[in-house]
Amino acid sequence: MKFSKFGQKFTQPTGISQLMDDLGDALKSDKPVNMLGGGNPARIEAVNELFLETYQALGNDGSFREDINSTATSSMANYSNPQGDAAFIDALVGFFNRHYDWNLTADNIALTNGSQNAFFYLFNLFGGEFVEEKDSEEQTIDKSILLPLAPEYIGYSDVHIDGQHFTAVLPHIEEVTHEGEEGFFKYRVDFEALENLPALKEGRIGAICCSRPTNPTGNVLTDEEMAHLAEIAKRYDVPLIIDNAYGMPFPNIIYSDVTLNWDDNTILCFSLSKIGLPGVRTGVIVAAPEVIAAVSAMNAVVNLSPTRFGASIATPLVENDAIKDLSDNEIKPFYQQQAKKAIALLKQELGDYPLMIHKPEGAIFFWLWFKDLPITTLELYDILKEKGTLIVPSEYFFPGVDVSDYQHAHECIRMSIAADEDTLAKGIAVIGEVVRKLYDEAK
Repeated sequence: MKFSKFGQKFTQPTGISQLMDDLGDALKSDKPVNMLGGGNPARIEAVNELFLETYQALGNDGSFREDINSTATSSMANYSNPQGDAAFIDALVGFFNRHYDWNLTADNIALTNGSQNAFFYLFNLFGGEFVEEKDSEEQTIDKSILLPLAPEYIGYSDVHIDGQHFTAVLPHIEEVTHEGEEGFFKYRVDFEALENLPALKEGRIGAICCSRPTNPTGNVLTDEEMAHLAEIAKRYDVPLIIDNAYGMPFPNIIYSDVTLNWDDNTILCFSLSKIGLPGVRTGVIVAAPEVIAAVSAMNAVVNLSPTRFGASIATPLVENDAIKDLSDNEIKPFYQQQAKKAIALLKQELGDYPLMIHKPEGAIFFWLWFKDLPITTLELYDILKEKGTLIVPSEYFFPGVDVSDYQHAHECIRMSIAADEDTLAKGIAVIGEVVRKLYDEAK
């Protein structure tokens, strides 16, 4: 059977397909697997209880029996319009205006079937082939999404419908301490390299995008870095897209003292996944009305309308701020404790070996750098997988970078800290055993 060029692109092996396949295989495996590779959030009892209570209440308030002519919009028995569930959008407008004074209206928000869906839309809206007029003649320009701080999220790499359209800037790597301990490093934006990018100066950038906190590293861009990126975006008349899947205000897995800003040139993306609802596939885009109109039109073609299940659960939690309280008082503290446990276990296993940990500033992952590792982390991934421990190798996290001559891109792994304490300890023990042996045999 022959597929089109479009079909061939999406049926070839990719980093994100491998990640999701491994996650699914681990869940149905009859052998124990130390799942440190997926992006699934932790199971937090207080979080699960609140969601269960809210879900059960849906069956008691008429949500499932909404009349098609009713003004209520929480039902799952009818489609929403392509923009998404109106009640949830109104709740979000009230929430963001209440907490941030952004003066949003419903025209500033659209829902998608998860963040991955949102970035498929956004990266194809702002990256790819553009037709522009110059000197009274039309010309075709290929524009890229600029990633100002690689490594970046594995799921970005393959969302363009034709090829890859990314330009990325490698980071400054700075050794730092964390809570008085050595053995940590932090990525910082290389603004000199960014400002001198030919693609930026030549009008070949369609948008700038960053995740905050960054998946995979847990890095949090400072307010100063964000302000600088916003200024560059406005100067070159391109939007700044910010992926808040792990950030403020929910799930707020972010430990730095930073602020969240929005204006008409900023596109903010949020998700219900990391607050504990990955299965409901609900993403939120906050942007200028013309972007929301475009996303809504794409929703109509691709999905008819976004799912309403997640919106129905989240609406009351947004209206009464329970979602913020849950994020601040349950989710963030949980991951802070997980980070401390993971550091202690890693130091115990590899304290005398060339391990550097990216300073944990947020998200649900650790980014581990094995300096001068005798093999690539793709090879390390295969060894660990055979031993029942899943991680994600670093090579997949550099869209827009030729990693063939960038050694650092072959020496890191992403490790989830969302697992239960026993799985975390067993997984790190396997990583320690394998990595120690590799270094010892190379001496």
